[in-house]
Amino acid sequence: MTVNRGMERELDMRTLTYWQAISEATVQCMQADERVLVVGEGVDDFRGTYGTTKEAFARFGPDRVVDVPNSENATAGLAVGAAVAGMRPLVVHTRADFMFLALDAVVNLAAKWRYMYGGDKGGAPVVMRGVVGRGWGQGATHSQSPHATFGHYAGLHVATPATPADAKGLLITALTSDTPTILIENRALYPLTGEVPEELTPVPLGAGRVARAGTDVTVVAASLMVYEAERAAEQLSAQGISVEVVDVRSIRPLDDTIICESVARTGRLVVADTSWARYGFAAEVAAVVAERIPEALRSPVRRVTLPDCPAPVSWPLEEAFNPSATEIAKACLAVCDTTRSGLPALETVTAGFQGPY
Repeated sequence: MTVNRGMERELDMRTLTYWQAISEATVQCMQADERVLVVGEGVDDFRGTYGTTKEAFARFGPDRVVDVPNSENATAGLAVGAAVAGMRPLVVHTRADFMFLALDAVVNLAAKWRYMYGGDKGGAPVVMRGVVGRGWGQGATHSQSPHATFGHYAGLHVATPATPADAKGLLITALTSDTPTILIENRALYPLTGEVPEELTPVPLGAGRVARAGTDVTVVAASLMVYEAERAAEQLSAQGISVEVVDVRSIRPLDDTIICESVARTGRLVVADTSWARYGFAAEVAAVVAERIPEALRSPVRRVTLPDCPAPVSWPLEEAFNPSATEIAKACLAVCDTTRSGLPALETVTAGFQGPY
């Protein structure tokens, strides 16, 4: 089928999984620009990083899809050096937690290169993908989502694609940008399907989208929480509560405008994130609204995030640990204040929820 996205021409759309969209973006960017190369541990094995690098290796071989030793910091340094020299490296981390080992090269070199040299030596347009472990009990050191960590540093772009189309489009944008970019992908999104443009079509960073329109409360969400927010919105809709879901797409740059416009319409804000509350993405969104449109808020902001402790290993405990539609629905009810508005009681709304993934 074709669809018009407000561009000059219609786009050919197909249904792909999230991981297939990443794979397609990688191959198309490598075809379009011979400077693009893929670097990472196991990017050339038969699994191909959950399928996302398998086709690229089959087409371009070990010269452009390069397996590296188990040293994330060294790999990041290699990639930054290659980027400064004119290449377009895409570094793949099978677990986003491993990116902490590359902080020095990313934060002290890539993010600051253009600024340190006044733009005379260009930038370091390295792109890094990090996969957040989810499912089968990944534990404390294999399930963290470091988007807020990287989002703190000027000079970096950070994206959290939720849909297959955005997984492809944001990766294309990253690989054609002169700004070093971090893409955080939640493993639970990989099997999800959606319509994806066949063409090499970028999605701009810093442009959020309204995933679901509503009038009573705004839920600003990132990554997997977009789907949980939509599930909560569907349940609450049956009870007469209209939830607007805003998918930020990227957290740096952050689309302050779409967030504030939504909250100005609804008067209430819930922020849903896949990481912790303190000093994180949810806190930043709350601060943006409090600073820019405090008069619009009819009730205090609520944050739906991880419990303030490391992730457990047990799969049942992991399911309980991660925030879900149930917690988002409870937060929406809290900001709507059911006791004064005549909205339904909490137990009648949460009944029938299936719980987290």
